[in-house]
This record gives sequence, C-alpha cells and structure tokens, in this order.
Amino acid sequence: MATNTTPTRSPLAGPLRGLAVGRIVLGAAAIALPGKLSAAFGIRSTPELTYMTRIFGARAIALGVGYLTAPAEERPRWQRIALMVDIIDTTHGVTHVARGDVPRPTAVAMTALTGSYMAVGATRLARDLL
Repeated sequence: MATNTTPTRSPLAGPLRGLAVGRIVLGAAAIALPGKLSAAFGIRSTPELTYMTRIFGARAIALGVGYLTAPAEERPRWQRIALMVDIIDTTHGVTHVARGDVPRPTAVAMTALTGSYMAVGATRLARDLL
C-alpha cells in the first residue's frame, strides 16, 4: 500500500507568505523612511518616535525573513511567534482606541493593520489545533 508523503498545502500558506512579505516591506519603510511612515499614519515625527519606528521596523523584518527562510516544518513556530506579537500589538491598539489618548483615526488604522495580521494568524493556529 502506497502512502502519500507529499505535504498537503494549507489554504493559508499564500496569505501567510503575503503577511511575511508585508512585514518586510513595512519594516524596511520604517527603517528607511520613519518620518514619512509616521506622517502616513497622521503622527507628528519626533526623534524619539523615529528611534521607536526603526525598532519596530527591525522587528517586522526579522519576523518576515524568519518565516520566509525557515524550513517548512519550522514555519508554524515562526507564525505563532508573529501571532503573539500581533495579539500584543492589537491589544494595545484597542486599549488606545478605548482610552482615546491617541487620535482616533491613527489608533483605528494601526489597530486594523495589526488586527488583520492577527486574524490571519489566529485562523491558521485554529486550523493547526483542530
């Protein structure tokens, strides 16, 4: 009896690769053009914000490159690490939206960004666990 050793491709494999590429692109923009990225979100740039934006960029690139370059059997670990980051980022975003201490359009846009990444990652985790 023959067995199929070809791994089945997850329907979320493409979106997860897309998110990884998105992390790299956004991270590169955060490092190269932190002021323009801040302005795109309606935030006044300061030297402190530039520094933090570049830290965010490095983290985003590391998560994206880590996922894309990992062997297939290690990608679930990278995806779960990225999901943890997205959950934390989205939770903080929701908190700022609720508090109203960040301009609402900015807080909503940034929370929607991280929330969309979180939703795809959570869907993948749910499929993995079922």
